[in-house]
Amino acid sequence: MNEAVEIKKLTSGVPGLDAVLGGGIPELSFNLIAGGPGCGKTSMAHQIMFATATPERPALYITILGEPPIKMLRYQQQFAFFDPAKLMTCIRFLHLGTELLEGGLGKVLDRIIEEITATSPRLVFVDSFRAAAKKAEEAGEMELPSFVQRLSLHLTGWEATTFLIGEYEEAEAIDNPLFTVADGILWLSQERSRNSMIRQAKVVKMRGQGQLSGLHTMRIAQEGVRIYPRLVGPERPRLPAPDAVRRGMGIPDLDKMLGGGLPSGYSMLIAGPSGSGKTVLSSEFIRAGLAAGEAAVIAVFEQRPTAYLTLTPHGAELRAAVAAKHLRILDLRPLDQSVDETMAEIANAVAELGASRVVIDSLSGFELALAPAFREDFREAAYRMVADLVGRGVTVLMTAEANDAYVELRLAPHGISFLTDGIIVQRYVEIDGVLRKLMMVTKMRGFEHDHELRLYDIDASGIVMRERPAGYEGLLTGTARRAT
Repeated sequence: MNEAVEIKKLTSGVPGLDAVLGGGIPELSFNLIAGGPGCGKTSMAHQIMFATATPERPALYITILGEPPIKMLRYQQQFAFFDPAKLMTCIRFLHLGTELLEGGLGKVLDRIIEEITATSPRLVFVDSFRAAAKKAEEAGEMELPSFVQRLSLHLTGWEATTFLIGEYEEAEAIDNPLFTVADGILWLSQERSRNSMIRQAKVVKMRGQGQLSGLHTMRIAQEGVRIYPRLVGPERPRLPAPDAVRRGMGIPDLDKMLGGGLPSGYSMLIAGPSGSGKTVLSSEFIRAGLAAGEAAVIAVFEQRPTAYLTLTPHGAELRAAVAAKHLRILDLRPLDQSVDETMAEIANAVAELGASRVVIDSLSGFELALAPAFREDFREAAYRMVADLVGRGVTVLMTAEANDAYVELRLAPHGISFLTDGIIVQRYVEIDGVLRKLMMVTKMRGFEHDHELRLYDIDASGIVMRERPAGYEGLLTGTARRAT
């Protein structure tokens, strides 16, 4: 049996894009970058070009009816990926607007062939191909299928990796020959969701390799274009083994209630009303890890890191851990994010620190920080995020605001209990005319745990577990009464 031909892949230079494409850009492929105006097609094409062009692999960027090169470069040079040295050595621009207007697609094709014959580029970009094709069709010039076929054959024969950039609507792909001939199709989109703008990318087609399906969030910043690959987590994360290493909560009595602490690679939700001590408890979990020599990450969604540290009795200790690079506190309060962007920030911090503990404070703030378009899929996306973290062996602690109705017990808000392996519920209860705090472990999937209710207080040292309120009934209604 003959061995398969190896297809070399080029690194795109766009963070996240190689993973979405299935490993990079196949060399000698004929690709289309399509989408509406303003979605980032030209910026992505330039970023790919500046990343891949070398003296041994020169690039030719052809503009037809779009912006002339001098205007285009005025804006593209604002990005960090722009390298003026490459303009003098391995990148060449060519504008063919005059050829199209005077001779149609036939003249454009002749000029492209002439230029490629003279310069032998290994990377060819044509922008905007859609505008050129439309103009030629209106003038009744060379038919588009013939032009596409001849262009593809010539470029493949010259061993060039090609990118056509064009403004297309998805409906146009049905009968357009370009979409049949192309080896790879990357579709970019920009949509308004209420008062936010969302950019996304998807791979429609990529011959010879398995691409990552779905819509992937895309951002354009000063560094350039970045893709946040969509998380694809397991349907249900595998539970840790019964003898898994236990990670202490920093409160001995609570560890006992949990059966010895949280198993490594486990997820726990702390649900409770405002002021019940969710943040204090999560900081105790972080302190216990730091004391054991474990690095940790805290993702903050409801206040700035400096404010977060003032809410815990051990802020100075945590600040010292941040300075020593044993702890990182991520400020993820900016609005209009996606779950994939958030996960990328957390995963990068976990990898850099080698962290084994992560706190997400809180899920309620996390949902609020998402762009409206992403809130619809919040529960499913958050589940994938948790699955990804525990799959890395990280123990995850999350907090969530739960409105205490005082007449009923709610194990978790908004139907999110399925996100986690375990749940700790905090709530208020009135005992003998005094408002007290009550804590219970309501879920420990796969592990035995204590089912008792425990009172607790918060003082300067943190959370202090108290006695079990014996001799009372109706504790879970919020108003306890002496048992008769």
